[in-house]
Amino acid sequence: MGVAGSGKTTVATLLADRTHRPYAEADEFHPQANIDKMSAGTPLTDEDRWPWLRAMRDWLDVQAAEGDSAVVTCSALKHSYRDLLRTAHGRVRFVHLTGSAELLEERMTHRSGHFMPASLLPSQLATLEPLAADEDGITLDVGAPPEELVDRILASTALPRPTIPRAPRHLAGAPTHPEER
Repeated sequence: MGVAGSGKTTVATLLADRTHRPYAEADEFHPQANIDKMSAGTPLTDEDRWPWLRAMRDWLDVQAAEGDSAVVTCSALKHSYRDLLRTAHGRVRFVHLTGSAELLEERMTHRSGHFMPASLLPSQLATLEPLAADEDGITLDVGAPPEELVDRILASTALPRPTIPRAPRHLAGAPTHPEER
């Protein structure tokens, strides 16, 4: 979890690869209307986010039903959003990736091919509610290299290892078309 530019995709991909877990990118769960809104520089409302969050929770439920622990990226900016994600079957653990506003803005400015403009970073930072004491998770500063962050994640939790290593299934079961969302 974390605001745009915090490296969620990079860290989650490395974590999924290392642990042979299914992985899904939260952006894939957004309906086109949300993407259009953000592309235009308009922050999403809670009403925009609830269906998106429910879709991710449902994907986690499917993975749990198949006996898999999974990795999913999600900004999960508010405690209430994380409350909804925690209703997924199994243990839901958060890794809050954080960094200075300057570092995050620089990362957003230099990335290509993403619909989220750097102009929305201040609204995300204003909305962000850091992990609370009642939430299962850790907070990591993204000034460290992604590989080191994954090492810290693995050291902080006892992720069960798959009996038979397999390649991670990116977006396994995640919607790929707006009509599937």
